[in-house]
Amino acid sequence: MAELQEVQITEEKPLLPGQTPEAAKTHSVETPYGSVTFTVYGTPKPKRPAILTYHDVGLNYKSCFQPLFQFEDMQEIIQNFVRVHVDAPGMEEGAPVYQYPSLDQLADMIPCVLQYLNFSTIIGVGVGAGAYILARYALNHPDTVEGLVLINIDPNAKGWMDWAAHKLTGLTSSIPEMILGHLFSQEELSGNSELIQKYRNIITHAPNLDNIELYWNSYNNRRDLNFERGGDITLRCPVMLVVGDQAPHEDAVVECNSKLDPTQTSFLKMADSGGQPQLTQPGKLTEAFKYFLQGMGYMASSCMTRLSRSRTASLTSAASVDGNRSRSRTLSQSSESGTLSSGPPGHTMEVSC
Repeated sequence: MAELQEVQITEEKPLLPGQTPEAAKTHSVETPYGSVTFTVYGTPKPKRPAILTYHDVGLNYKSCFQPLFQFEDMQEIIQNFVRVHVDAPGMEEGAPVYQYPSLDQLADMIPCVLQYLNFSTIIGVGVGAGAYILARYALNHPDTVEGLVLINIDPNAKGWMDWAAHKLTGLTSSIPEMILGHLFSQEELSGNSELIQKYRNIITHAPNLDNIELYWNSYNNRRDLNFERGGDITLRCPVMLVVGDQAPHEDAVVECNSKLDPTQTSFLKMADSGGQPQLTQPGKLTEAFKYFLQGMGYMASSCMTRLSRSRTASLTSAASVDGNRSRSRTLSQSSESGTLSSGPPGHTMEVSC
């Protein structure tokens, strides 16, 4: 591995309403495929992995994950883990334009980040292209990944029909509009809510739009991850797959779920969350993430919320009705705060908000 050199350290403070701001350090290190920037919040906890995030195309770690990690109920989680937010190369302001790495090469940058920080294991949280990158990293370095939360993952390479549709769309749509169509559902784009207007403005006026386009091109040139249930190519850690109902990548995530080990995989389909559930439903996703961590043996003493009690009632009710259902069953329970169905790996979880 090439020698690592720190080339930048800056300080920043996230805005956490009602919370004491955490100290954050942003670092950049050189890797065999160029420089990568990442921001660290908190301090390492003994015998606990780091939470490492990777954002989607058109976003950076703040625009992709800030609503989730600033959510009130998330504070209980982040107090127990150090966090590393990786920005794809060239997403920082003023970044030069250069030959952009493939998604496989972006995954190969992660060991440099962990080596620099002296972190041995992670729980990965990725969205879209970032989910693909973390899945590729987990395939290459399974011993360093304790768990994965993959939102909107498409593990398949583009086929000929996909390429033709992509090329035709490119003739009539700008790069920002194509990326928005990747991030959000058509219903959301047609509704043109404040959220859509905000992210359209972020992407359209991004100072590094050339690099965003390069990241977009790398995503569209991704290789097939070749997941095979029962085969040699699979994710060997606990996985939570997440997608919004009617989201652009719903079919791809459903297919991905069918290819992974059902005893290690949970599938969370979130109703009324659109294409970016971490932005639109951070509370429900936080609750599911908490269960996921508890299933891995962390945060066993975490306090229960009203949503948690609803979920417990769901599990109790389902068990009393039919204790012999298969591991792939769907559990749900309605309450005033919504519906959360959850369970150990292999269960389908449906969240209606």
